[in-house]
Amino acid sequence: MSFREKIVLSPIGYVKTSVVGDEVKDKSVISQIVLNNELVEGLSGISGFSHLFVLFYLNQVTSEQRKTLKVHPRGRQDMPLTGVFATRTMLRPNPIGLTLVELVKVDGNVLTVRGLDAYDATPVLDIKPYDFWDMAENAKVPDWWKKLNDGKPQILL
Repeated sequence: MSFREKIVLSPIGYVKTSVVGDEVKDKSVISQIVLNNELVEGLSGISGFSHLFVLFYLNQVTSEQRKTLKVHPRGRQDMPLTGVFATRTMLRPNPIGLTLVELVKVDGNVLTVRGLDAYDATPVLDIKPYDFWDMAENAKVPDWWKKLNDGKPQILL
């Protein structure tokens, strides 16, 4: 397969949440991931993890927005115009979201999670467990990112 060939993915499930708009940014929000029934066996052992990475398709990003290559982080004009690959913007050529969530409960094909910043009915592409391989010692971020986050230290799991 060539790196230029089209890739086709099928959702493994969808997000179920009652929050709308900017409420999805609230890391205390509880939501659910409803997995396709035929994939339930793939959840075996997942309840032993406290946190999961959720990859999802940002289906509300338009084809025009996907052409955006530079943004002001979080829309703040006091931040430098920055390439989308250096930001966490949803405006990107392949609108794939990635969020680290806390796993609250597993019940059949439904995962209850805390901190998923996705809208109701968002297609879920994959779920991966967080583990200690994901820790980065001596991680660094640019000065504009520190300003964006008000200089607050970020805790890495």
